[in-house]
Formats: sequence, structure tokens, C-alpha cells
Amino acid sequence: MTISRSHISARASGIVVNHGTVYLSGQVAEDPAADVQEQTRSTLQRVDALLTEAGTDSSHLLSATIYLRDIDNHFALMNEVWNDWVPQGHAPARACVEAHMARSALLVEICVTAALPES
Repeated sequence: MTISRSHISARASGIVVNHGTVYLSGQVAEDPAADVQEQTRSTLQRVDALLTEAGTDSSHLLSATIYLRDIDNHFALMNEVWNDWVPQGHAPARACVEAHMARSALLVEICVTAALPES
């Protein structure tokens, strides 16, 4: 059994691949000063880039966990961006929760798991 890791730091790996499954660490926006919709777009762009690097894409999502700083005010706004991003008919199992973020400016963090396409 080979486990592949990339973007490794002392705390986490950005991508872990094992048995045809791709696990991404939580992703956040490049610009934490942006509003929740722009942070969501930026975060999903990062997710896309890591999925591509791992050899898969958003049509192979298995699950997603979304962390929002303020679920009451940001849930609907985040969902507008999310719904445009997820390929129709390929929505993953998903959870969305309110959370204290590692940095106060962050409004959204997204963690996904995806399958590698069968070759």
C-alpha cells in the first residue's frame, strides 16, 4: 500500500492519495480581506488546482466539509458560489458548520475528498 503525500509541512500534507482516494487539507482564500463570496471563489480555485495536481477534479468529489465563521450571515452567500462551482449531478456528501477560524479575517475554509478517475 503506497500513500502519496505532497505539499508537506510539519503539521499537515496538502494532498494525500491512498487507494484511489484524494484527501485535501482545509483550504482558505488567498485574500482574507475579501468578502465571503470572493473568499469562497478563491478557496474553490485552490481546491481545483490541488485536485488537478492530484489527477482528479470536482466531478469526482466524494465529500466536503465547509467551515463558516458566521453561518447565519454567510451560508446563503457561500452557497451561491458553491452551487455554481459543483458540476450538476456530482454534488458530494457535505457538511457545513460554523467555526472559529485560525485567523480572524478568514470567513470560509473548505476541505474535500475526491476519487481518482478510473484509468
